[in-house]
Amino acid sequence: MSLERTFAIIKPDAVAARQAGEILAIIEQAGFRVLALRMTRLTEPQAKGFYAVHSQQPFYAGLVKFMTEGPIIVMALEREDAILKWRETMGATNPAKAAEGTIRKRFGSSIERNCVHGSDAPETAETELRFFFSTADLL
Repeated sequence: MSLERTFAIIKPDAVAARQAGEILAIIEQAGFRVLALRMTRLTEPQAKGFYAVHSQQPFYAGLVKFMTEGPIIVMALEREDAILKWRETMGATNPAKAAEGTIRKRFGSSIERNCVHGSDAPETAETELRFFFSTADLL
């Protein structure tokens, strides 16, 4: 195994509910090293660009609206098998189906408002990391 990087977001619902600190603690307890972290607020064009892969889906407009409604926290995370481990730590997209102890089970309220995002593959992680962070941020 080797170290791997992944991208994560604490979404507007969790930031507004003041759950970011607890989520960050879970991230560190799960063995992740936070390489970069920033609070930001997506503009509509940024959200549309970031989620362009979903542009033909019926949920796209609602997703863009949700992701622009308040601040988010974007992160670059590192550990062995980071992508798989972060997806396990997050839990299923639908909090109702997420395993006990996962972030989405604990903090998510619906499939649309599921408090966190994570890359699903190495290529996606690279693209998403570069969307928010410069090379200098990731040293």
